Amino acid sequence: MDILKASISKLRQLIKDNKISSEEIVAQISERINKENPKLNALLTVVEKPEVNENMKDKPLYGIAFTLKDTYVTKGIRTTAGSRLLENYIPQYDATVYKKLKEAGAVLIGKTNCDAWGHGSSTENSDFGVTKNPWNQDYVAGGSSGGSAAAVASHLSPFSIGEDTGGSIRQPASFCSVVGLKVSYGLVSRYGSIAYASSLDTVGPITKTVEDCALVLDVIAGNDNQDATTNPAKPSHYSKSINNDIKGFKIGIPKEYFVEGIDKEVAEQVENSIKLFKKMGCEIVDITMPMTRYALSTYYLIATSETSSNLGRYDGIRYGNSRKDFGAEAKRRIMLGTFTLSAGYYDAYYKKATKVRTLIKNDFDQAFKKVDIILAPVSPTPAFKIGEKVNNPLQMYLSDILTIPVNLAGIPALSVPAGFTKYKLPVGVQLIGNRFEEEKLLNIGHKFEQERGELPSID
Repeated sequence: MDILKASISKLRQLIKDNKISSEEIVAQISERINKENPKLNALLTVVEKPEVNENMKDKPLYGIAFTLKDTYVTKGIRTTAGSRLLENYIPQYDATVYKKLKEAGAVLIGKTNCDAWGHGSSTENSDFGVTKNPWNQDYVAGGSSGGSAAAVASHLSPFSIGEDTGGSIRQPASFCSVVGLKVSYGLVSRYGSIAYASSLDTVGPITKTVEDCALVLDVIAGNDNQDATTNPAKPSHYSKSINNDIKGFKIGIPKEYFVEGIDKEVAEQVENSIKLFKKMGCEIVDITMPMTRYALSTYYLIATSETSSNLGRYDGIRYGNSRKDFGAEAKRRIMLGTFTLSAGYYDAYYKKATKVRTLIKNDFDQAFKKVDIILAPVSPTPAFKIGEKVNNPLQMYLSDILTIPVNLAGIPALSVPAGFTKYKLPVGVQLIGNRFEEEKLLNIGHKFEQERGELPSID
């Protein structure tokens, strides 16, 4: 078996059967990183001597190497958030998600590239250069968690932890043919995450399979005293439910997500996915989400307002660089947010946006009274060429139009590979669930993946 291409579940079994050691896994992946990362720029920091703790052999992720998006603080390991402003920042504590993974026996091997501060959909806003799509290096890997998606797709790590504020896990997962989960707001602790928009940010896994997604979520989900927004209820055992029968489940198809501007080949892959669900005995239900049309403008009013507040804390006294070192996109969002929150404009913009956000959530609440999940495209297009949209911020913002509503509603969504275009660019399908119903969502995603069959992977 090719260890580099193996899923977490397969690696766990190989370690358990003593067919491979965790040290061998880490060594092979480190060798792969040295060979491939200079071409892709997926990792910003590589851990020089990844440590495997032999006292953790009974832990669920013992010996499994992983990467973290460089927006999560790691004690003693550089954390940049993709910005030169934090180029030499060495945190003094660990993010909760990193701490939980270490306690589960997983081994950190690197920190992945991202758009600076999470502001972007292509990693072209990273101060450390763009991450290239492993399927075609002329194309973007997506963003802002593009480094994480590229790392998993190109076998630089079996899984990665990304962050999704408006689509930043799902869109790069779709562009790179990997699985990406945006969790319900409050399911996974955000403590130790460098905040973009605090009411929208979510922590989630990017993996090779849906089962792997469930295995990682088993570890990272749950209440955290350091994050008051986490759900106090005990999380489910997600990996135990993925094989449940889904016959008779109702799949909602929202007409507003199939608008003008959807690439023909993306639409074809989504239609093929709908046919697979029909074949599995699911009922397809047409639904309407009328407030979707306002999601993009609502998101950018709320997100930029929270950004201007969050980034106001960074100054030369604490972090060694001055605010003038913010990139163009960060400055744009800070200015937009400051304007939105300013006297005389707060009621007209920010307050109105929060009201529309509630209406968008109500759309989903009504839909889930009729259906089990909602199926939609992840992005209107496959990956686009590097440089194609970088000088047109509005075009770049539009690439998140189908993922943003989920963040505004605080509900979970899963990007699962569906197929490829004729130019061999990956396309994912988006499965959207009700709040804290990740168990059902992962079950449906896993069954879809099994019915779809194996897809090509990077050599």
